[in-house]
Amino acid sequence: MARLPADRPADVELGQPDKLADAFRDYWRYHLTLRNDGQPPLQQQRDILIGGKVIAVLPVDLERDEVVLIRQFRLPAHIGTGKGDMVEIVAGRIEPGETPEVSASRECVEEIGVAPDRLVELFSFMTTPGITDETIMLFLASVDAARVPAQSGAADEGERIETIRLPIDDAVALVQGGGVANGPLILALQWLALNRTRLGELLQG
Repeated sequence: MARLPADRPADVELGQPDKLADAFRDYWRYHLTLRNDGQPPLQQQRDILIGGKVIAVLPVDLERDEVVLIRQFRLPAHIGTGKGDMVEIVAGRIEPGETPEVSASRECVEEIGVAPDRLVELFSFMTTPGITDETIMLFLASVDAARVPAQSGAADEGERIETIRLPIDDAVALVQGGGVANGPLILALQWLALNRTRLGELLQG
């Protein structure tokens, strides 16, 4: 069997970066030298938004055969597509001193109002590696959807979140319908479509 391609370390030399903006997400400019297989070194300048480590959670209620999603306003989506009230999954930054599991549980409480009974790490991915280092660790969670309130969100963070309970079939159909554009949501629902028969094994094992 042929060896499959995979990401690998690069032969790169980074200069001292310059901070362009100090904000909720810091913005840095890097000057770098990239080397590759004896070719002449390539000089590049790249501006990077520092997103850091993030968790995302797909909450599932096996007893009710439901998925819990959320809806909240996203300014970039409003500017980019005119559809700023996005359907999403639970997600948030890993705070200093937190493990990914602690962060995932905290974000579930903040965004859907219930803590997960069980968390299973699935995989990690980068959102837009051309502009940010943000890396998302996706979890599957077992929750009691009957305890999910209609509205949630961390008031001290200015969040106003609508929760959405959907049958698993309807959640999977969202990807085919083309009505949602949130990347972590789409990846999570595609995983769900491929692995639905394994949910019991993963969440109850």
